[in-house]
Amino acid sequence: MKKKIKINIASSALSKKIKDSLTLLQTMCRGKTVELCYSGGKDSDVILELAKMAGIRFRAIYKNTTIDPPGTIRHCLRNGVEIVRAKETFFHLIQQKGFPTRRARFCCDVLKEYKILDTAIQGIRRSESTKRAANYKEPSICRFYGSKKNHVEVILPILDWTDKDVEEFVKLREIKLHPLYYNEDGTLNIKNRLGCMGCPLKSDNGLSDFQKHPKLVKAWLRAGLRWWNEKPHTASHKKFDSIYDLFISDIFFHSYEEFLLAKHGGFFKQDIDCKLFIEKYFNIQIEEK
Repeated sequence: MKKKIKINIASSALSKKIKDSLTLLQTMCRGKTVELCYSGGKDSDVILELAKMAGIRFRAIYKNTTIDPPGTIRHCLRNGVEIVRAKETFFHLIQQKGFPTRRARFCCDVLKEYKILDTAIQGIRRSESTKRAANYKEPSICRFYGSKKNHVEVILPILDWTDKDVEEFVKLREIKLHPLYYNEDGTLNIKNRLGCMGCPLKSDNGLSDFQKHPKLVKAWLRAGLRWWNEKPHTASHKKFDSIYDLFISDIFFHSYEEFLLAKHGGFFKQDIDCKLFIEKYFNIQIEEK
């Protein structure tokens, strides 16, 4: 009995997008080596495959934030990605600057957003958010890192791709994604997002990451406590009684006012000891050193 041969054929809509992406890469990257910005996420795997198909010269580089989900380094190594690391770690930054917030994402500036080569490929897609749809109109942009002299030409080959396009391409090219994109039964969930654990930009302020990884809470607070003790004249000291109050405000609430109402008889029904609440909620023991 003859073995059935599996043939994957792209839809006409995706075929055109693939062709446009390859043409863009071949045109914009001709005669030079470019940086392929690799995070370990699905869009990174798509642009990596497109770069290989386009036959361009590139260095796939993962900028290690030291706070990415388990399995990310392994996934990068499996795909032959070069790993670089900034001089600082994420928790060193907390010791110096406190907890990152939606308005103060200093961690991105130091750990991820810095120049390596003059030209870079990124997997930004307009369909990911209304903000990206408004900010990104063309498939190439110029980004500045610190000064106008330190600029990078950024190419966006999948800017117009949708989740459906990404999923179809992944299946078409039989790309193995990061483990976090697969359900327990092994089925692909393209809607999942891969990013820094505890990121304040997540819809739940990073709470789900802390619930899955209680040790992350301890590391977060250990670094935060050092910052709190060594820098007693920050604005946070005027608003919060302790580093534990600040942590709960950041993770469980969307504003300082919400936190105050909750702490004094709202959400918590009565005044609470925030340190004890954190220990009980995450089932951890916090050691103050």
